Amino acid sequence: MDKAIAITGGGAGIGRATALHFHGLGWRVAVLDTDADALAELADLLPKDRCLTVRCDVGKETQVKRAFERMGKWLGDDPLSVLVNNAGIADPYCGPLEDLALADWQRWIDASLTAAFLCSRAALPLLRRAEAASVVNVSSTRALMSEPETFAYAAAKGGLDALTHAMAVTLGPAVRVNAVLPGWIETGPWQKEAARTDPDHSKTAREQHPAGRVGRPEDIAKAIEWLAGAGFVTGQRIVVDGGMTVKMIYDA
Repeated sequence: MDKAIAITGGGAGIGRATALHFHGLGWRVAVLDTDADALAELADLLPKDRCLTVRCDVGKETQVKRAFERMGKWLGDDPLSVLVNNAGIADPYCGPLEDLALADWQRWIDASLTAAFLCSRAALPLLRRAEAASVVNVSSTRALMSEPETFAYAAAKGGLDALTHAMAVTLGPAVRVNAVLPGWIETGPWQKEAARTDPDHSKTAREQHPAGRVGRPEDIAKAIEWLAGAGFVTGQRIVVDGGMTVKMIYDA
């Protein structure tokens, strides 16, 4: 029986890299995203019988319900082995706290935290068909440390970490739940064609990382693959940041 993975926010960046990575491993891949152009480009790269692309705002309950109903039909009697809750607003900066509108705050929360709740709930019947299912939530090192004016983003990712361990203790042993916390990941080469960039990082940017470079979406995809097979790991936060958050930097 083929394994299947569902990835939210899979049209670009970490999600796109994860979709292509798991396709390369022989998995069936379902991708949810709001960007129709990005989904179309991804669909062109993958065989239609191995890939399902669904345009969906995963922060909206009705859209999520429809998307997973469609996924269930696509899977037939087969299970969903892994759900990757990757969707979120990429830009973490929201401006001064006193100017942050409630509606804008809610956009960050819904795009990441509410979306993970809605998609996990909708995916459970499909995940429970599998002998060993798991959920991987894509959080951020900003759940552990902050930059100025990133209140809503940090709160959404911190909430996602808490949701991770709460789900793990409730859904196990049938479904394991873990979080990956990416650091600085350069997604420019993994955007849709119209938005693609190929940045050249400075020596200073590279040296902030003990690993000697800025992260790549492939690094996160490989961490997700490991978690998908790590049968004794659940409720954990795995930091994938090239060592950036453990390096002390002094302003001399």
